[in-house]
Amino acid sequence: MIERAVLPILIRALKSFPCVAIIGARQVGKTTLAKELSNRLKKPVLYIDLERPSSLALITREPEEYLSSYAKHCIIIDEVQRLPSVFPLLRSLIDEDRKAARFVLTGSASPELMKGASESLAGRVMYCQLNPIGLHELPSGINLKTHWLRGGFPLPLTMKSTTVRIDWMESFITTYIERDLPLLFDVKFSSVTMRKLWQMLAHTHGNILNAESLGNSLDITGTTLKRYLDFLEAAFIINRLPPFFINLGKRLVKMPKVYLNDTGILHFLLNIQTEKDLLNHPNLGASWEGYVINQIRYAKENRLDAFYYRTHAGAECDLVLAKGDDVKAAIEIKYGKSSAVSKGFYHSIADLKSKNNFIITPLESDFLSKEGVRRVSLEIFLKKYLPKLK
Repeated sequence: MIERAVLPILIRALKSFPCVAIIGARQVGKTTLAKELSNRLKKPVLYIDLERPSSLALITREPEEYLSSYAKHCIIIDEVQRLPSVFPLLRSLIDEDRKAARFVLTGSASPELMKGASESLAGRVMYCQLNPIGLHELPSGINLKTHWLRGGFPLPLTMKSTTVRIDWMESFITTYIERDLPLLFDVKFSSVTMRKLWQMLAHTHGNILNAESLGNSLDITGTTLKRYLDFLEAAFIINRLPPFFINLGKRLVKMPKVYLNDTGILHFLLNIQTEKDLLNHPNLGASWEGYVINQIRYAKENRLDAFYYRTHAGAECDLVLAKGDDVKAAIEIKYGKSSAVSKGFYHSIADLKSKNNFIITPLESDFLSKEGVRRVSLEIFLKKYLPKLK
């Protein structure tokens, strides 16, 4: 098992919270993490997999009697969004006996869109998002280039066969489109249209969202397109990076950028199978940008918020890390040997009054320019500089 960085956080949470929920995309390792978590508990454990018809039928028949009979156990309920009616019952059981580590839930949708979860369990549950395996979590034997190419889902990351990895990705995407998304959000849509949307998101990865244009290309309205993006974001497939804007007296770009959350999925959709394919692909720079942003998002936990910054006058910053209105770092992301900093980035630094400024590249480096911009590799940034941005 690959040691996940959130495990100590969850262990601490179960010492005080009656319920902990692990949320994240399908196949990201939630069940494995929940079972590993249960191994660390000093109490018996009951595991209920709601993907299994027998388990679903058992808990549906007499849910209160069934769960109450295991009051001294830690009850793991896997894929809890399959049974939204259980949330009010969990609230009642917790309120009757508010002990730590009573329930561990896993879910493949954000709590805001898990019907009944956010209201019923408010104040009783700690949510923890499990992302694909990050660069800071890599086991020995897997380097940055391999991780960037394959992405962070545990199975394709560790598969040796390219053919098997491609088959896994095809099955993963097809299952998400044809089964998981309709089940998660109780909606119907054209699987052909949704697959085209995934393809278009791959080709526009890292671009500013133009909902009307994207909707027209799919023959759907901009409103419908935004609803589809809501589903994909709530299912942890994409991330919309919002713009950073404060009252600077400047004309700012205010639409989000859209990134796929995993470069393995991105590269499959772009038909990138090998490192050579990646290095020769026109989307190389966008892929690297998305990879860097995702790794920083995964490693920063919840200390900082992530944005991009762009003005109509040409100031541009790929990633802004901030706490409220207080900018902690401005980051430009480059792939290549050139150390030249764009004028737009310098304008951004001046606008944002940022004191910590970085260029992140795949090259092993760590030096400060005379202009006060530090050129650094992603690995060094994650280990050395990100923890200091408080």
